[in-house]
Amino acid sequence: MARRFDDALRPVGLTHGQFSLLMSLNRAEPPTMGSVASLLAMDRTTLTANLKPLERRGLVKTTVDPADRRGRLLTLTDAGLQLLQSAVPIWERTNEETERLLMQNDVGGLRAGLRALS
Repeated sequence: MARRFDDALRPVGLTHGQFSLLMSLNRAEPPTMGSVASLLAMDRTTLTANLKPLERRGLVKTTVDPADRRGRLLTLTDAGLQLLQSAVPIWERTNEETERLLMQNDVGGLRAGLRALS
């Protein structure tokens, strides 16, 4: 599955993991690193490593949390938001194609099995 989404998102220069990370930052208020790490089920060190390439590309900005100077807030830049807007239709199309392929089999059983694993 990961390869399918990686291949689909390659034209916009994202992996499926980077897409998920950008989606998690697409909020009205900038989230904290801790909340994003929790949402994506990763530790802060892994999150930091995954953020660095996105920051270098100018897609994400990290700022000091004014409410707690030890914390960091994560914000999509305008470039990050534009890239995400171009990637969402690709993700939606790929998701629909994947579901169509899975519907040829027992998709309910597959989903139940995947839920049991999580």
